[in-house]
Amino acid sequence: MKHIAPALIGVVWKLGGFGLLILGILDSSFLVAPLGNDLLVIAMTARSHSVGRMLYFALMSSGGSVLGVALVDLVVRRLGEAGLEKYLSRKRIAYVRTKVRNNAAWALAVASLAPPPFPFTPFIIATSALQYPRKKMYTVVGLFRMVRFTGLGVLALVFGRRILRWFSHPIVEAFFIGLLVLALLASVVSVYGWIKRSRQPQPAGPIQQREPAAKP
Repeated sequence: MKHIAPALIGVVWKLGGFGLLILGILDSSFLVAPLGNDLLVIAMTARSHSVGRMLYFALMSSGGSVLGVALVDLVVRRLGEAGLEKYLSRKRIAYVRTKVRNNAAWALAVASLAPPPFPFTPFIIATSALQYPRKKMYTVVGLFRMVRFTGLGVLALVFGRRILRWFSHPIVEAFFIGLLVLALLASVVSVYGWIKRSRQPQPAGPIQQREPAAKP
């Protein structure tokens, strides 16, 4: 595992923007890559020190997030609210459903901007299950992910050399490798959970009386 992690980092780095796109898809759907795109956008921007490249990295990361959200949406939307219990605990269902119904757009915006451990995927699951319009959901996620990655890119442009020196420190490198190893293990658990839940029978009815999804 200790050899696999650096190799994966190297592959994503070499792929550049396309690697960010793929990682964004995986992280926003069924796998786990906490801070993966954030750190790579910072590192790649600091190295290139180009506004154009920074915007390109931010756009590819944001596009990957939207595509990942689309994958989750395709799986969850058809199940409706009754299918929420297959993917979320009752406690989490109550929390995210309240947020989504009160103001779905702002709930998605905050989820898209906030870094881990803020729960992003549960909000996507709840929003899809409650039949929030797809175009609005994709637009909000794409817009606020772009704000997030662009903001990180600007910081990388301002503190580029310091960031590169910091990233090259052995302790920091070890931290990144450890984070990737944990992400790989969590991804295995996540994929297993999705497969297991997909084989479970559909719940007989909704958790409680259905209400229309909130409008922004």
